[in-house]
Amino acid sequence: MTRTMGIAGLVAIVLAAGAAGAETLAPGNVVINDMVVETSLTGTPGDPAAGAVKAVDRKLGNCLACHAFSKMSSELFHGNVGPSLDGAGDRWTPEQLRAIVVNSKGVFGDQTIMPGFYTLDVGIDVDPKFEGKTILSAQDVEDVVAFLSTLKE
Repeated sequence: MTRTMGIAGLVAIVLAAGAAGAETLAPGNVVINDMVVETSLTGTPGDPAAGAVKAVDRKLGNCLACHAFSKMSSELFHGNVGPSLDGAGDRWTPEQLRAIVVNSKGVFGDQTIMPGFYTLDVGIDVDPKFEGKTILSAQDVEDVVAFLSTLKE
């Protein structure tokens, strides 16, 4: 019993050290290449349940401002500016979804009105209290990507 707990404790220490060693990729270091961001921004898998909460939070992802999706039918005020997010996990890979969430203009071009959620390239006339800040954290992006990846038709 003591030996099992010792091994379990050692595994926990190794996992914690690995997590502590994982570095968050800064917004300015994220590269969208061929409409994808290949690697996780944090090295930590996203949590789909946390991503669902962030996707509908009006102060974070606020996906509902422009998109509708059935999985969140209980939420009010679905938008119709962007495409439905139903089937997003079938239409795009997690790497493509990550690029779209990080900075949609790097995927769809400057004509899109979708904001970049993990970029500092946000245009002009930014309120000084938001200068140098992203809308979502790197882990928020990973959580939202994990959630969007679950939206299958």
